[in-house]
Amino acid sequence: MGKRENKEMMAYVADQLSDLEDFRYIPMMGGYICYYDDRIFGGIYESGELLIKDTETARRYMPDSYLALPYEGAGEMLVCTILDNRQELQEMIREMWHELPACKSKKKKV
Repeated sequence: MGKRENKEMMAYVADQLSDLEDFRYIPMMGGYICYYDDRIFGGIYESGELLIKDTETARRYMPDSYLALPYEGAGEMLVCTILDNRQELQEMIREMWHELPACKSKKKKV
């Protein structure tokens, strides 16, 4: 999957999550990292699919999902199987928030 396809997928994901306050994404090495309220919940990587962090909430919302590697050397993540269900996707991400680690704050250079 190329950068163009990832860009189109990210545009679709952003549209699906447009009602979700505090959603943002940043480009990263040809893919995208997705945040909700400053915690990473997933992203679009080499496969071009939206991958979600493996949490109890994500497994409850997506019992038909399966694990995939976002890139070589990374931990496995769940392939998002509810991407087309806007409301359910947003609910899952909101509920996942407390299971996600807080992002490390960047130390300022002196």
